[in-house]
Amino acid sequence: MCTTGPLEITTLKLHCEKNNREHHTSDISVSRLILRRGQRFELTFLTTRPVFEETDTVLLIVETGPSPSESKGTRSVFGFPLRVGGKGKWKVQLLESSSSSFTMGITSPADACVGSYKLSIRLGSENAIPQTLASLLLLFNPWCAEDWVHLPREDERQEYVMAEQGDIYRGTHHYMSSMDWSYGQFEEDILDICLKLLDMNPKCLRDAEEDFSARCNPIYVGRVVSAMINANGDRGVLAGKWQAPYTGGVAPTHWDDSVDILRHWRDSNYSPVKYGQCWVYAAVMCTVMRCLGIPCRVVTNFQSAHDTDKNLTIDKYYSDDGVQPKEGHDSVWNFHVWVEAWMKRPDLAAGSTYDGWQVLDPTPQEKSTGVFCCGPTPVKAILEGHTDMKYDVGFVFAEVNADQVTWLLQANGSKSRLYTDTRSVGKNISTKAVGRDRREDITANYKYPEGLQRERQVFEEAVRRGNNTTPRCGGALRPPTPVTQVTQTTLRPSQVTLQIAQTSVPIDGKDVEMSLSLRSDHASPRELSVRLVAQAMRFTGVADSQVWSATENVTLQPRREHKIPIRIPYHMYGAKMLDNSSLKISAVVRDKQRPGEVYFTDEDFALESPKLTIETKGSCEQYSEMTATITFHNELSVPLKNCVISVGGSGLLNVTTDVRVSDVAPGEILRVPMRFTPYRVGFRKLVADFDCNVFRDIKAHCYLNIKPRQETSWCGVVPNSPFYDLPVVRHYAPYPLMPTMMAMTLDDDIVLGAPRY
Repeated sequence: MCTTGPLEITTLKLHCEKNNREHHTSDISVSRLILRRGQRFELTFLTTRPVFEETDTVLLIVETGPSPSESKGTRSVFGFPLRVGGKGKWKVQLLESSSSSFTMGITSPADACVGSYKLSIRLGSENAIPQTLASLLLLFNPWCAEDWVHLPREDERQEYVMAEQGDIYRGTHHYMSSMDWSYGQFEEDILDICLKLLDMNPKCLRDAEEDFSARCNPIYVGRVVSAMINANGDRGVLAGKWQAPYTGGVAPTHWDDSVDILRHWRDSNYSPVKYGQCWVYAAVMCTVMRCLGIPCRVVTNFQSAHDTDKNLTIDKYYSDDGVQPKEGHDSVWNFHVWVEAWMKRPDLAAGSTYDGWQVLDPTPQEKSTGVFCCGPTPVKAILEGHTDMKYDVGFVFAEVNADQVTWLLQANGSKSRLYTDTRSVGKNISTKAVGRDRREDITANYKYPEGLQRERQVFEEAVRRGNNTTPRCGGALRPPTPVTQVTQTTLRPSQVTLQIAQTSVPIDGKDVEMSLSLRSDHASPRELSVRLVAQAMRFTGVADSQVWSATENVTLQPRREHKIPIRIPYHMYGAKMLDNSSLKISAVVRDKQRPGEVYFTDEDFALESPKLTIETKGSCEQYSEMTATITFHNELSVPLKNCVISVGGSGLLNVTTDVRVSDVAPGEILRVPMRFTPYRVGFRKLVADFDCNVFRDIKAHCYLNIKPRQETSWCGVVPNSPFYDLPVVRHYAPYPLMPTMMAMTLDDDIVLGAPRY
């Protein structure tokens, strides 16, 4: 080979498989160069002669965004001769050289802008016309100590960056349940959708150069993603709806897969997907954040306050017959779901005062600096009541630690303050445990234990910082605006105590059985009037409809317990609970001998769903067909109509697929077998959903450990038609389905001057 003359490069080897594996992105692709910032990768150049580091000019150029600029960090030039640059400077090292090739080790800055880059080369002179080589994608890097999103523990990186399945907690603080969710952040097209989401944000549309430059900052990116997951004020992903009917879309309870939602958004020309509620918003945001490389987890706050007037007090009203009015400015949701993202916060304080988990909430509740987004809010700031820190600490503090005042509305328009509760808001704050399918309680991250002096001191600090207002006695800022007249009801909780409890597990489709226990510390018998009411509640704390009521007169003996059984027949609540979250049972007890004495209690009960099961058969091998059987037993006395079974799972099926099933008769056991072909290895979760006119979206799942195909090499196309003609234990009519194909390639060599297919 000639050792003189101009240096020419004939082929570029991207080493996609090796580089991506070392950068923890091979689950996304091994045919595209996908890298994490602050970490070295290698490129090999095949040449017409040896390269001489001292005399040859070999300059690489990386550029992202419109009008890329070295001063903005969106452009960098590096190579031989060595150059010293400013912001966004990439580094290069000659690792290996031979007569016909050389290999470069390239390291991007730990604060490089994330996104898609064009890679070009200049040979022979700094003024030579650059030749475009390839494109690469750059992500945040939790493995890099200099990256603001660095997460020290490997098991947490596996959970909060790499895990594609998870659990989301819902229900009430006494009756918590988990639902399966497939995040699917490593499905190959999801990264492109996430980058498109960044490109479509209003800040980018107004000033793309500044937006691309700001993508070096996870604080900025987190705030943009929070705004773009909801469609309020932009072309975001999800449209929200908090009550039926869900015309033009599907009920939020139907979703269990972010991939379906993000693909639907892309395929509809970026029109909002209908419909989402808080857990759907949070799950989709978790997918986007993990895909971009920011550690993220989904968090549920039970008894979550929505404080609209920012006074850290939630006013809760009941009519004198125990019915909760439907409307109110403030509310306490049975649960609310957001995400936490892990990042440093040097914008707030020197050192690590506010580093760590940050709340980001894409559910459009209130505007933050004019945009429907929330956060990043340092969890450490919430714990200490630092409500003057950005972003939105006061709002999130109220969600987990507001005081609640319960009022009784009288028929004459006046109202009585029953009690102030400093402990009921912010219960059992939950997330999935690292590496295990179990709930981890992280309440202590957000608040000091209720009842401690420190907790009240933090509340007063939050008031002082947020409003510069002296808190009133009991911890609330100010009494609510009176309706007509405010009177203080005499309450002696130690003399008559009330408790509502279940006598059996409440299951949707069966009669609900509870009891009200009354106990008196009076020295003499008490003549009491008891009013019991059950209401169907939305999870947002709004009463939808009354389903049952009863009145009873009780003579309560001194220092003895009296139980009143509560039985709510299924036929009274069934239709009203279809699109609601819980049953709220409330009791108003009046002392007939002392009309001023009123006692009150209430409790929310989430109904368990009937059992759905899913079982699989097959070799659990990549590209090998398997069979799943979904089983449901109709224990009702009525047929189930409009039945649909959905099955999905990242790495198992390309798309979640619905199958219509004919009516399921009373007492009938439905068994539906389905075939599918896993196309990715590792632990995978197969999720089934059953929906009908009586039950809304009952879920079931099973885990599969998909092993690599035994052949030494395989190339071609993967048929992934999930359903074939299989016998069903009873008649059903599946939708017609065309097989889907997924192309595979392991070629990452680029021949300069030749077309790239």
